[in-house]
Amino acid sequence: MTPDASLPTPEQDAAVTPVMGPSLRRQVLVCTSKSCSANGSEAVLEAFKAQLIEEQLLFYKHNREGEIQCIQCGSVGFCAIGPAVLVYPDGIWYARVTPADVPEIVESHLKGGVPVDRLVRKRLG
Repeated sequence: MTPDASLPTPEQDAAVTPVMGPSLRRQVLVCTSKSCSANGSEAVLEAFKAQLIEEQLLFYKHNREGEIQCIQCGSVGFCAIGPAVLVYPDGIWYARVTPADVPEIVESHLKGGVPVDRLVRKRLG
């Protein structure tokens, strides 16, 4: 199979897609599906974004040098124990996260590399 000449090279894609740059280290996925949303996941998502912006860690259109992308997502399978948060690529699944937990997760896990054990419900790998 020969490469499709009409497709851009990975280097061309990287030039127009900042998320492919070297600064992005982690993604924080906050479930905003029905069950998690009913338990306040939107407030958790906003708390993460605000904290990460304050610490200049959030990767978004106003800070392409940020190391952490924070995005909403559909169910990550913890509907009964939400709000659920998945940190990728670490494979750490948090449950029952509140806005008050966010500073500890940011400081301990996202900045320090040490997951917050009291909230961890699953570890991949």
